[in-house]
Amino acid sequence: MKKLIKGARFTPRNYSDEVEAKIQQYKHEGVRLPQRHLLRTEEQLAGIRESAKINTALLDYISENIREGMSTAEIDHMVYCFTTDHDAIPAPFMYEGYPKSVCTSINDVVCHGIPSTKEILKSGDIVNVDVSTIYKGYFSDASRMFMIGEVSPEMKRLVEVTRECRDIGVRMAQPWTRLGDIGAAIQEHAEKNGYSVVRDLCGHGCGVKFHEEPDVEHFGKRGTGMMIVPGMTFTIEPMINMGSYEVFIDEADGWTVCTDDGLPSAQWESMVLITENGNEVLTE
Repeated sequence: MKKLIKGARFTPRNYSDEVEAKIQQYKHEGVRLPQRHLLRTEEQLAGIRESAKINTALLDYISENIREGMSTAEIDHMVYCFTTDHDAIPAPFMYEGYPKSVCTSINDVVCHGIPSTKEILKSGDIVNVDVSTIYKGYFSDASRMFMIGEVSPEMKRLVEVTRECRDIGVRMAQPWTRLGDIGAAIQEHAEKNGYSVVRDLCGHGCGVKFHEEPDVEHFGKRGTGMMIVPGMTFTIEPMINMGSYEVFIDEADGWTVCTDDGLPSAQWESMVLITENGNEVLTE
């Protein structure tokens, strides 16, 4: 029996000998690989999937109830009640000081919009609702866009193309490819349609923690970045702007990210598990 090294971390494997052989091959070739603790065990995946079920059901619930005339504070209340009713915790609440249970980002707000009783949804608005759930210590994350009332054709197209960007990113998230492949494919589709991709924010590992490695950028070059390995779980959440990709953080609250030129932005987010044969969409 081998003596355990004091302080060493041992994670039960959740992949085949074939995967292990490929990991060793790419390691020998100097390819950047994820740390072993980012490859989920069966126990971890069971917990992450349960969290994801609640997160998706929450977005379905919001989809059924969001409406013109509603304040974003009402959305926050719905999120808190639904999540806690399912014995879960809203992950954003007090995360690094964030004061609410959900992010609600309207029109030129790219992300991290803080719900307010003074912010009322009106016809013509597009709004991103970003929800994240902790269930028995496991995390999940997703967001959807909602179009309120009569939305202009220009805004509808932005929302639709952004969803296409998310879907393209998900399709590109395959084992033994690179994270740069995801970003490059999203950027190509966005720019082909006349839009820009936000550079200052990205997707992220999620599951055992709210935010962990790797960073998943939505722009880049194919064949670059960390190799995607079976067992990884991360989000793909492109933020696509109608105008420039430049953004700024509102100094008044230190959270709200807005487009620099005041033009609209949209975002869709899913969380995926990389499998030996492709991927599994955990949230959408």
